[in-house]
Amino acid sequence: MRIVRDYQFVTDRDRGAVAAIGNFDGVHIGHRLVIDLARAEAARLGAPLGLITFEPHPRQLFAPASGDFRLTNAAARAHRLEKIGVEILYELNFNPALASLSPADFADKVLRGGLGLRHVIVGADFHFGKGRAGGVEDLKRFGAEMGFGVTIAPLVETDSQEVSSTAIRCALSEGRPRDAADMLGHWHRIEGLVIRGDQRGRDLGYPTANMSLKSLHKPKYGVYAVLVDVLDGPHKGSYQGAASLGMRPMFDGQEPNLETFLFDFRGDLYGSEISVALVDYLRPEEKFDSLEALIAQMDRDCAQSRDILNAT
Repeated sequence: MRIVRDYQFVTDRDRGAVAAIGNFDGVHIGHRLVIDLARAEAARLGAPLGLITFEPHPRQLFAPASGDFRLTNAAARAHRLEKIGVEILYELNFNPALASLSPADFADKVLRGGLGLRHVIVGADFHFGKGRAGGVEDLKRFGAEMGFGVTIAPLVETDSQEVSSTAIRCALSEGRPRDAADMLGHWHRIEGLVIRGDQRGRDLGYPTANMSLKSLHKPKYGVYAVLVDVLDGPHKGSYQGAASLGMRPMFDGQEPNLETFLFDFRGDLYGSEISVALVDYLRPEEKFDSLEALIAQMDRDCAQSRDILNAT
């Protein structure tokens, strides 16, 4: 998959695509519908399958005090999009200049002139241009005037609930990762580099791979059964495990993080990139009376996780 970050500097090789447009946070089943419609149109026209998204997320520019909300960082989103066959990712730099374009200028300068798109696909709730002033009917009109096709994808519901990144964040906040997975179409994954922690896990007999949760939405704090993919390095592969997500009350943690114990694993993962899928929520965080009580509970957590994962 090729990544293009500036609509003003696009080679002929990366023009003429059919592209889905949106933020695609989490790449959930509603997003997949939009992408699959783009895939079908790309096949019909013999064009590359593209996707337009924005980095940083527009909410980070317009509401910087809104806190950590993203389901996926840019790298995790790109990994997911590559897995499902996107050929060109237009990950456009969302800055004040781009944000200030009127709907007509966005259609003309970005979609037609810059990227030279043949067809675009958006969700029914899509808005664009300065102040989100443009809607899907505007996009259809601009497409007819400027020479690119437009398809509007319907919104998706599951069990009478509209699928959205907001609904997925709610499920994760309530400790319902399987409900989140139903809306995502895949396990919710936290991806990033393994960083050096306090190394207390080694002393407890449970060495963990530590990851930062900075800028990401925080699922309910507690212990999870997880599936782990090591994405690079000598230990690349898939593993089962148990993870603690939160503040580490036993050790007076200052920042939330994710600590994952990989079953039947020996090796050093520092600096490796890993992807941790939350499968089931086991219990909330707890401060124990002693390290012995903590270790006994960790033994039970791992046994429960193995049972869950072997049955999944």
